Formats: sequence, C-alpha cells, structure tokens
Amino acid sequence: MRKTLGVVMAVVLGQALEAQTAMPKYEVDPSWPKPLPHRWVLGGLGGVCVDAQDHVFILNRQDVLEGDLNAGSLAPSIIEFDRAGNVVNSWGDPNLLDPRLHGCYFDKDNNVWMASAPSGMVQKYSHDGELLFQIGTKGVFDSSDGTVGGTPLNSDEARFFSPASVYVDPKNGDVYVADGEGRGTNRRIAVMNRNGQFLRQWRPEGMETVHCMTVARDGLVYVCNRENSRIQVYDQGGVFLRNIEVPWKPYTRPEDGIPKESGGSAVSVALSQDPNETRLYVINQNNVRIEIINRETGRILTSFGGGVGHFPGQFDQPHGIAVDSEGSVYVTENRGKRVQRFTIVR
Repeated sequence: MRKTLGVVMAVVLGQALEAQTAMPKYEVDPSWPKPLPHRWVLGGLGGVCVDAQDHVFILNRQDVLEGDLNAGSLAPSIIEFDRAGNVVNSWGDPNLLDPRLHGCYFDKDNNVWMASAPSGMVQKYSHDGELLFQIGTKGVFDSSDGTVGGTPLNSDEARFFSPASVYVDPKNGDVYVADGEGRGTNRRIAVMNRNGQFLRQWRPEGMETVHCMTVARDGLVYVCNRENSRIQVYDQGGVFLRNIEVPWKPYTRPEDGIPKESGGSAVSVALSQDPNETRLYVINQNNVRIEIINRETGRILTSFGGGVGHFPGQFDQPHGIAVDSEGSVYVTENRGKRVQRFTIVR
C-alpha cells in the first residue's frame, strides 16, 4: 500500500512539475487591438506594460513623417487598451514626456513609471497621467509638496544618462533603473530609494549597452546583455550569480560565414505571471523571434514569431514586451509602429 501511495505521489508531483515547465504554444490574435480612433497615426513604439486590470499601455514616440499627418492625426504618447483591445484612455504632455520613451512599469499602487533614454528622466505618473514623481534633469520632483530636491544630480552616481527600463520593489519602494541604453553611457544598474536618493549601483560585466532589466519576486535581477547573447542574473546587491544564454544563428547563412548582428538577441525581457514566475519572455532581434525560457534551468522552451515583416505574427524591430495575468504576450515594434497580442493555444 505504501509503495502504491509513493508511486501515486511521484506521478502527481511529476505532473505538477511538468505543468509548471510545459512549453506554451502561442498564436497571434489578429483582431487585437481594435482600429484606433480619430485616424490616429502611430510613431515607433518604445515599450509596453500591463496594469493590475490587464489593461495594456503602449509608449508612442510620435516620430511620424510629416506627410503621414495629411491622412490622420498624431496619436497621443500614452495609449491604454482594455482586454478586448478598445482604446479606453490616452494622455501625455509633450512638455513633460521625453519624445523617445523607452520602457514602463506598473507599481503595486497601479501607478506607471516611465524610463526615457535621451533626457535621463525616470518619471512616475498616476494611472490617468498626472506626474507624481521624477528623478532626473533638474532634481527629484515630488508632487506631494511640489518641490524639487533630494539627491543633487551633479555627480555621476546620482545622474541618469540613458535610462532604458525601470522596476519598483513592492516591499520597500526602491527604484531599479537600467541606465545605459546607448553606447558610451553609464552602462549600469542604479538603485534609488522611494525618495529618489541614490543607494547603490553596479556595472554588469561585458555590456556595451544595458538595454533592459527586470526583477523577480524572489529578488533575482535579470539584465539583458544585448550584444553578447545572454541574460545576466544578479542578486539585489549586484552580486553576479549566473548567465542565461540566448543563442541565435542566421536563417540564411551569410556568404562570408560571419553572422551579422541586427539588434541583439536579448533586447527586452518580461516574466510570466504565475506564482513562481517560471518563465522569461525575451525579444531576440537577431532572429526576430520571442524566446520563452525556463527561469530556473535557463533552457529555451520554445519560440514564436514569423520573421521580418508586417503580416500578423511577424515583427519589424520588436522592442517592448509584456505579459498579462492570463499569459498573453504583448509585443511593440519600433520600426513596425504597432502592438500585437499573442495568446496561448488551448
């Protein structure tokens, strides 16, 4: 009887583990989003994030050709979609927002944080677009008292040069910033407290750019090494733990046999929303696919994406990625100027 019970328990545990690590299969949802209102014209889309209601926010850089506006109107900087793909809100003051928006993140209070590469700003907005907090340029702005203060920004430690992505720790409000989107910049992870005061930093080894970063609930920090085809894993103090390789090879072999980089194989990263955050979703611009990686083992489970192009399921310079509570994946494209949703095939 004990032997039988042991076999049954082993089978159940094995099934549970398999369910956690099973390879999800995705297909594009061509009906999402719905057509934009007011004949809006999008520019390149820098990033995407999902709020507590699974509403999707996209960052529109508004870099349209002047002639495009003969046929429409410039879309707002921030556009919010509901689950069905309807536009439910939009906002963005061009006098406050950087034109080259790069990444966004929703904190535990459903406020949205923006990282803006050229300006060196990290901003916190209410869900509906009121500027609440800003680190960068002239100082630390806090809307609670309308003042600019905090850490002086005349030192390299406290100054952002090219922030690409941001994360806010729900436990203590610490703000993690991937600061180094452009070559020759800080190339670091910087950590500030909830008041914008500098706490610490580290410079990930072997990176020309620090293009993306996220932090899991267990405190592991995942940083994209875009040029060297891997994700580097750290603890929250900056101690290096391991690499997760993101290999790639050209679909068409180059005549000289030397693979040509087309953006990097670890460009943007998001975590699955299951309790253990078991999977990493990584934009691979070199092979123009989305890699799904087991977070514990570092093994690529599967990939999806139909190559370069503008048909549903294809990508033209994918740049931002987010995952909702149901496992749907949202990908924004810079050159492609659109957002696509991919859902799990049941």
